[in-house]
Amino acid sequence: MNAKAPEVRRNALIPSLLVLIGLVIVWVVFSGLWADKLWFDSVNYPQVFDTLLTTKVMLFFAYFSFTAVVLGLNLWLAFRMRPKVRRGGQSQLLDRYRALLESRAWWVIAVPSVVLGLMAAGTGVGEASKYLAFFNRQPFGTVDPYFGMDVSFYVFEYPVWTELLSLAMSTVVFALVAVALVHFATGALLVGQPRGSSDGRARMHLSILAGIALVIFGLGQLLSRYGLLTQRGSLLTGMQYTEDHAQVTAKLVLAVIAFIVAALFFANGFLRRLVLPLSGLVLLVVTGIIIGLIYPAVVRSFQVLPNEPDKERPYIAANIAATRTAFGIADTEVSDYDAVVQVSPGQLKNDAAALPGIRLMDPAVVGDSFDQLQQVRSYYSFAPLLDVDRYQIKGVETDVVVAAREIDLSKLPDKSWNNLHTVFTHGYGLVAAYGNKRSSSGDPVWIDGNLPPSGELGNYEGRIYFGENTNTFAVVGDASGQKPVELDTPGGGSGGNETYNTYAGSGGVPIGSPLNRAIYATQFGDMNLLLSDRVNSASKILYQRTPKERVAQVAPWLQLDSNIYPAVVGSRLVWIVDGYTMSANYPNSQTQSLQEATADSQSSLGDTQPDVAVNYLRNSVKAVVDASDGSVTLYAWDTDPILATYMKAFPGVVKPKDAISPELLAHLRYPTDLFKLQRQVLARYHMTDPSAWYQQSDLWQTPTDPSRTSSTSTTAPSAGPAEPPYYLSIKWPGDKAPVFSQTAVFVPKSRSNLASYFAVVSEATSPDYGKLRVLRMSGTHQVDGPGQTFNNMVSDTRFAELLRNYTSQGSADSRFGNLLTLPMGNGLLYVMPIYTLRQSTTGAYPSLRFVAVRFGSSVGIGETLQAALDSAFAGNAGASTGEGGGGTTPTQPTQPTQPPTGTDPSGAAADLATAQAAFNAADAALKNGNLAEYQKQVDAAKAAVLSAMKKLGR
Repeated sequence: MNAKAPEVRRNALIPSLLVLIGLVIVWVVFSGLWADKLWFDSVNYPQVFDTLLTTKVMLFFAYFSFTAVVLGLNLWLAFRMRPKVRRGGQSQLLDRYRALLESRAWWVIAVPSVVLGLMAAGTGVGEASKYLAFFNRQPFGTVDPYFGMDVSFYVFEYPVWTELLSLAMSTVVFALVAVALVHFATGALLVGQPRGSSDGRARMHLSILAGIALVIFGLGQLLSRYGLLTQRGSLLTGMQYTEDHAQVTAKLVLAVIAFIVAALFFANGFLRRLVLPLSGLVLLVVTGIIIGLIYPAVVRSFQVLPNEPDKERPYIAANIAATRTAFGIADTEVSDYDAVVQVSPGQLKNDAAALPGIRLMDPAVVGDSFDQLQQVRSYYSFAPLLDVDRYQIKGVETDVVVAAREIDLSKLPDKSWNNLHTVFTHGYGLVAAYGNKRSSSGDPVWIDGNLPPSGELGNYEGRIYFGENTNTFAVVGDASGQKPVELDTPGGGSGGNETYNTYAGSGGVPIGSPLNRAIYATQFGDMNLLLSDRVNSASKILYQRTPKERVAQVAPWLQLDSNIYPAVVGSRLVWIVDGYTMSANYPNSQTQSLQEATADSQSSLGDTQPDVAVNYLRNSVKAVVDASDGSVTLYAWDTDPILATYMKAFPGVVKPKDAISPELLAHLRYPTDLFKLQRQVLARYHMTDPSAWYQQSDLWQTPTDPSRTSSTSTTAPSAGPAEPPYYLSIKWPGDKAPVFSQTAVFVPKSRSNLASYFAVVSEATSPDYGKLRVLRMSGTHQVDGPGQTFNNMVSDTRFAELLRNYTSQGSADSRFGNLLTLPMGNGLLYVMPIYTLRQSTTGAYPSLRFVAVRFGSSVGIGETLQAALDSAFAGNAGASTGEGGGGTTPTQPTQPTQPPTGTDPSGAAADLATAQAAFNAADAALKNGNLAEYQKQVDAAKAAVLSAMKKLGR
């Protein structure tokens, strides 16, 4: 009795452990689902959660039931068909297998059925959006030129039918193999025995399953004909001559043969003549090789390749038309532009309105300046790539460089749980600087900044609980009577003391109840949510706090732009996120890599797109995320059929376009990644003639970015990442006024001269918003491209001398800003700001020192844009840049401030005066073409500056 007690306890322990494991699994699943429900309730989108959950549950049971029932039923039938008499000594191994099956019959049937069913169900759950689109699909109103099917069939239906056939084929094939093994193990199926030895019922069972598999194969062949319009071929994406004249017919023939062979297998269950269906199966394989592989290869080699331009001409035309439509470039306005390359005084007189819009503050460079001058504390930070927006400043629309001051938890000196999750919960304020101005020391001129925020943007709610850098959860909210614990402004209150805040936003999930605390302790694996006194009855938990995360949860069917940006709209600080509807199944449209098309020299500074294929894209949604309360609002922008489909699937989620307020509309812009993708496509698809497209006689490419070099080298990099597009206000030839735009340039394939200038109207309030325009350079004379222009700028003797002078004054490095290209003066003007690193107590940051411009072959360099333009245009550009004066002498670098007369016992003032005179003389000599005198005066000025620095102890 005592000996059996441990065994009894062990036997009781196993079920207890299984029950415990089951309860843990149930709790984890429940807590995950309930946490999701609470989150969607907190952002006021419960219908998204309900719709997705319902769809996923239905798909789970549909996939599971189909797979498990088909496999389980067939295994049960196979077991039921086993012979009544065992084989005895002739097959002892099979007898043991049969005995095992008979003793564990339900396990043998249930385990593989459930496992395969769960695997299939997991696949089905991941296809929820695909099925929602299928059942709510809206027509495109455009049919393909080959089968006459609406585009919606390829975008919404074809992927689902392909998925269902794949599921059916895998399930039937798995069932066929499993059933064959059971029949073999039970002795119903004999191998190597005389004909008729196998059980007739087993033969019928296997024949029917094989026939069903062949029917599915035949249906797949019929369906795959439509797939030819979306697959990438040797020349293009879509139908080509070989596919149209060989593969379409081959697939139809293979489908017919598959149906015939399937019928033979069905008949074999009754006729018991296996030779016929097996012969048919061999015929199917041989036919597939001949007409599916060999015949298309022969057609391509002997008919197409010798005459490819002519044979493929109609298919190229269809591909061009579909591609231009799918990527929204069909209405691109292309104009020939005979760019002037000669300069004359006053040449920019007619472009005076556009000059103040030339942006000198490069968002990819001045981030360090924002950090040094507006960071306030080390635990705040700005994005490495700043943003460009427009604001009405004193009644004038002004291009500004903006950045949100976010909390950076990685820089906290004390990373305790309380600090990470309850004290340092938010950033504060939008910092904005003029895009076209600099201070006397070369720093940005601030429009709004400091803590608390102050400036031209007025009073607004600037606390940033939801930002690009908020990657961890925060516990906010205090019970009545408790002191605030969230750091609000360091030294920003009265008397210079720190101020604290209590979150008052509507966002966040309440976690005051023990159940919710336990749920989120499970979700985050953090017991402090249960134990900390900072979590009270009024607490909320903020998580999934980045704007892109929040929009992706609310609208999982959107692909988001990699570049989101902050804006003050009304009295709130918000994030604006561009959302795309896209597909890789638009018939005959050329497939592009989203990651490759959007990669450029600034990609390392921000988010990047995934490496997915796309051949249709629309900026269908403008999303807004409130930085303080995390609320998400979606607005329909371009109501394409994909958006209409998901608006039907998720009613009430997307607001109509007319719900956008004028304040918000003023900050919306043409999205970056869409423009990059259109730029990639337009490089070849500006050619609408099939012959030119095939010959690639006018192929363009995006130039490499010549300005992204960290040294003062006078040569541009020979290879590197692509030049990014730039936001700035430009005046298009023929337009009356400048407009906020996104611009880029093209160079001919494998060359450096300029091929064309590309821009899109990015001002959402403009009736021309989204208008794509191209200036095609004349073929009679060459216009230098960005790389050539950069080389000419930095190899200019004045440029090199200016940098050497600043290097001699202690500046260790220089940085080149964005090389902007603008159509003006009947030609093209290049503008590049040049920064030197300025030392501070906490590090070095870039300071704008010079501006280099080039028009034709004339280069101008000055401390201001005005000075550089005047230098380039024979002393008079003809218009003012609005910088507040004409600036200093173009070739004169900023000099140290001279002390008042009589207060300089060191004699440095005299040396500086000598240097000033020498620089003036050098400038005069350069204008007269006397290079020898110019160099002599520059050397004298440099010596005088060095002498003054020594006397001043520097």
